[in-house]
Amino acid sequence: MFKVVLIKGDGIGPEIADAVVKIFNAAKVPIEWIESQAGLNTIDKHPSGIPEETFQAIRKYQIALKGPTTTPVGKGHKSVNVTLRKSLELYANVRPAKSLPGVRTRFDNVDLIIIRENIEDTYACVEHIQTADVA
Repeated sequence: MFKVVLIKGDGIGPEIADAVVKIFNAAKVPIEWIESQAGLNTIDKHPSGIPEETFQAIRKYQIALKGPTTTPVGKGHKSVNVTLRKSLELYANVRPAKSLPGVRTRFDNVDLIIIRENIEDTYACVEHIQTADVA
């Protein structure tokens, strides 16, 4: 049995997380979900949007599934995603894409993985003005 930290998030996050849990249960994946909090529902008590207990659970179990969380635009709290990436040094965003048998798509036989560095530059909200035209 795998123990996996489940962070449902906020907004549509809980609905998506619940659907994923149903899919894993239907597939009989042996998971014990360890529910933890992060997102707008924690901002009042935890300005980072992530309680220390959530960080402790992720460090202990080494695997987590996080539903969507609200990303502020221009003002408000710091992004929960950026905070998680930096705090846990999650340096790679790995996005596999593969064709599924029986599912017609624009392209056949797709099997690729896109890897994006996660903790530096604009993806991590680290921006510097080099010149008036270059950031």
